This record gives sequence, structure tokens and C-alpha cells, in this order.
Amino acid sequence: MQNVTLNNGVEMPILGFGVYQIPPEQTEQAVSDALAAGYRLLDTAAAYQNEEAVGRAIKNSGVPREELFVTTKLWIQDAPAQENTRRAFETSLNKLGLDYLDLYLMHQPYGDVYGQWRAMEDLHRAGRAKAIGVANFYPDRLVDLIANNDITPAVNQIETHPFFQRTADQELMREHGVQIQSWGGFAEGKNSLFTHPLLSEIAGKHAKSVAQVVLRWLTQRGVVAIPKSVRAERMAENIDIFDFELTDDQMAAIATLDTGTSLFFDHHDPEIVTWLSKRRLDS
Repeated sequence: MQNVTLNNGVEMPILGFGVYQIPPEQTEQAVSDALAAGYRLLDTAAAYQNEEAVGRAIKNSGVPREELFVTTKLWIQDAPAQENTRRAFETSLNKLGLDYLDLYLMHQPYGDVYGQWRAMEDLHRAGRAKAIGVANFYPDRLVDLIANNDITPAVNQIETHPFFQRTADQELMREHGVQIQSWGGFAEGKNSLFTHPLLSEIAGKHAKSVAQVVLRWLTQRGVVAIPKSVRAERMAENIDIFDFELTDDQMAAIATLDTGTSLFFDHHDPEIVTWLSKRRLDS
């Protein structure tokens, strides 16, 4: 496994396992299979409602805690945001059965972002979260957060896949020392990703699958990826990407697939902002 070094010196695997949209009743087995396949970065969130299952898999795995890199995410908090962020963090930590997190992300750029971030800064200073970051922050919101707070986010997890490549966003993050992380790396199969002629041609030249080519493309760009699967054989396939390298021409060819727009939802859309901002989690 290759690692990236975050802006505070913490080492993070460049490839991990995500559990978004895996039902809680399937999550424990999926995470157990992922750990057996060699994954050490696990990515969940309070909003996924499966933190407890992730925690059970970790507990029963026998993998030493120090070998794991566990991420979860803070959902939008009601006022007082600073106090409620601390409460939400403890709730997530208890569900996971852990003493600390390797990475705690603010899941959405809404609500009292600054109150939430101040609480996250305190959790980081206390050693409860080894690194803190954000998710779904577009450049304007990210730079604003950096300019007006003490700690620069270590990570920004955003939609990143061959059809929405975020190269300008990545360059801005690099300038500010923020690590880009992809969600939706396979675009959930949209635009016929797994049978796309260009990606299939490149896969054939390397005797790899399209999924492996996409993950290699992401990691070769320095993007942390967290593919999801409930099938052990796919997990093993997805992690087997470090024995080949895409050529410059192949990287350039994949760059032509970029549409520059989300395939899921626009965080600048007022209707999306309203919908996400009104959603609350049971404590």
C-alpha cells in the first residue's frame, strides 16, 4: 500500500474501503472481508447509519488499532454547533468502539461551519482526532474556512471520477496543503463507466479491469480513493492496482472524459442546500 502524508505529518493510505450505501446488516461482513483483503483505511459517516457495524468488524478483526486509519464524518449540527459537535463526535466514537479517530471530516459545508470547525480543532488539539478535514467543500468555501481559522483542513473529500475530474480543485488544494480524496470514484457506474470503450481499451492493454484502471488513474494523480463493494472478490481486485502504471498518453486520454459537472448533485443548488440542511440525524 502506498501512503500520502497529510499537512500535519499523519500518514494516510492512498486506497481504502468505503461503506456508503452498504446497509448496516451487511456492513460488518463487508468490512471484515475488506480488512482480510488488506485494506487499512476505512471510511464511514454518522449519516451512513453503519458506524456500529464498522466498529464490530474492527473489534473482531484482530488487526492492531495502530495499523488502521479510520475516518468518520460529522453531520450538520443544530445550535449550539460547537457543543453539539463534541456530542456528535463522542457518539460516533462510542459506536465505533474506538478511543480516537484518525480522520474526522465535516460532511457538508452548511450550518454553523465555523462553530463546528472550532470544536473539531479542539478535538484535534486534544488528540482525539489525529487529523481533521472537510467534505464537499468547493474552492470558495474551502479557502474561506482556511483564511478564517487556525487549522487548515488536512483532507477535502469530494466527488471525483473520470467524468468529473476536479483538476483545478485539486491544484488549489495542493497550493493550500489539503489532500484531495474521492467519493464516487466509479461514478456509481453512470455513463456506462464499466463498459466505456476508452477505459476498456486501456484496461485490456494492462490485463486489468476498468475498475482497476479507474483506481490506478485516481491514485496516480495523488487522489485518495475509497471504493465500495460487498463482494470479497471485487475488494481483492480493487486493491490490486500497484503492479502497473498508466502511461502519460493514457492519463491524457482519460482526461478527455471530463464533463466538468457533477453526476449526482450540485452543492451550489439552492434546492440541494435546503434539502441537506433540513436533514437531521437521530442522536
